[in-house]
Amino acid sequence: MTMRTHTPQLLARAATVSALTMVTLGATTLAPGATTDAEAASVAAHAVRVAASKQGSPYEFGAEGPYRFDCSGLTLYSFKRVGRALPRSAAAQYNHTRHIPTSFRRRGDLVFFHSPRGVYHVGIYAGRDRMWHAPKTGDVVRLARIWSSTVSYGRVG
Repeated sequence: MTMRTHTPQLLARAATVSALTMVTLGATTLAPGATTDAEAASVAAHAVRVAASKQGSPYEFGAEGPYRFDCSGLTLYSFKRVGRALPRSAAAQYNHTRHIPTSFRRRGDLVFFHSPRGVYHVGIYAGRDRMWHAPKTGDVVRLARIWSSTVSYGRVG
């Protein structure tokens, strides 16, 4: 027999071996345009650096940067600088993100504060129970401890 008659069988075997290897090693396949967890983590880490670079910028209600921010303006600006679009308000950003259990949060996830009336504040998780945020009128963008247990986390896609 020539190599030609074995080629379809060899290709089928190679595909099976590749698929089994991916399953064994925990690899994932991606749809065109999708990002890996590592790529998403890199984007999120860059967004944290963008927010940190705005430390000391004054709070201004409705401001989206680059020199003044409100809470959702800071998150919108930080992710926009790394190529990810977010809606304008904290509540809309909450609805736009993939919700993550506290035990799986990571740097760059959004931290949402809730009241009985809904989401009222957002920041960017910086690790170690801290976040970058634009707190309120008269204050500045700063790193702060997460002060409430009524928070949830959202991952930007």
